[in-house]
Amino acid sequence: VQLVESGGGSVQTGGSLRLSCAPSGLSVSDFSMAWFRQSPGKEREGVAAIRRDDLTAYTDSVKGRFTISQDNAKNTVYLQMNNVEPGDTAIYYCAASRSTWVILDPYQYDYWGQGTQVTVS
Repeated sequence: VQLVESGGGSVQTGGSLRLSCAPSGLSVSDFSMAWFRQSPGKEREGVAAIRRDDLTAYTDSVKGRFTISQDNAKNTVYLQMNNVEPGDTAIYYCAASRSTWVILDPYQYDYWGQGTQVTVS
């Protein structure tokens, strides 16, 4: 199983980015998927999660700004990031869980990508 993130980069405050996660070796329709982020000196934080029935969950700091979605036909999960803030600067990781819950606990996730850097200035 391999999860490959893309779409990171540098963006100005108030701008937008869309991250993509394209797994190989698993189908996003069979897993709960999530985005986590980690910045230097901080613990990994759950950002958004989506269950196979499209139920979603978000951490409070991104509600109303970020949207997680998945395209089963493309086997891809997205994180649309709007109105970004400097506090969103981090490495963003895609993760997959066999759990049927939609949760933001990193210990519940079985597979991880290598991460993509997002920098907001």
